[in-house]
Amino acid sequence: MHYLPGEAHRLPGGRASLKGHQAQHFLFALEGGVATITLNRPERKNPLTFESYAELRDLFRALAYADDVKALVITGAGENFCSGGDVHEIIGPLTKLDMPGLLAFTRMTGDLVKAMRACPQPIVAAVDGVCAGAGAILALASDLRYGTARSRTAFLFTRVGLAGADMGACALLPRLIGQGRAAELLYSGRALGGEEGERWGFFNRLCEPDQVLGEAQAFAAKLANGPTFAHGMTKKMLQQEWNMGVDEAIEAEAQAQAICMATNDFHRAYHAFVAKQQPQFEGD
Repeated sequence: MHYLPGEAHRLPGGRASLKGHQAQHFLFALEGGVATITLNRPERKNPLTFESYAELRDLFRALAYADDVKALVITGAGENFCSGGDVHEIIGPLTKLDMPGLLAFTRMTGDLVKAMRACPQPIVAAVDGVCAGAGAILALASDLRYGTARSRTAFLFTRVGLAGADMGACALLPRLIGQGRAAELLYSGRALGGEEGERWGFFNRLCEPDQVLGEAQAFAAKLANGPTFAHGMTKKMLQQEWNMGVDEAIEAEAQAQAICMATNDFHRAYHAFVAKQQPQFEGD
């Protein structure tokens, strides 16, 4: 099932605006170039369903064309981030599917991570409380993670008889915290506490629970007011260079930087420097 943002206003050249977009299975807000996605089932610790997976995937795909979204924050309502796939609405039905149906589901969940990594906007996860299973993957697939001391992040797939290799976990997690630490978490399924997560590099910083969303949004706003074309290029290079040798990466960065040098933002920065002023970036 597809949930394309029907309220998005299509602009010339395939661009789109997400102003006024109404999500069906989570909350979506856009202010000052910063979009905030809030998983909104706090009574169940914000689990995902087949429908919310699909709608998130389609929204992140649409972000590639959304000129009015410069950065994005993803969070959970209440005092938890996300408890993963809903036991009753996902796990139960999965036990009744045949292999083609199971593969269609796992490919769909993987497509959500692909869409998060492919959209040009930096994504900041604001994580409090439970961050488990697919919820841990949503945080992992984000560009930065702000947590709290009471955050509990668990890649608990092996605890339900599944491989730790889910939605790209075996590729993404070792790059973030190291092979040995990733192996421990993926084999054991144990929870990673907030302070330990910050030490290991999973969290960029820890905040007070009542401030984590605000601090994530404030950082996203700084990104949104910066050279957003260049931020998109940085994200693309961070993604692509995983599969490159050093020589290929240096050449890719030479091309990326030359493209950025042709932007108006680069010229604005130069003229602002000469005038001893702060540059006003416009993302072009």
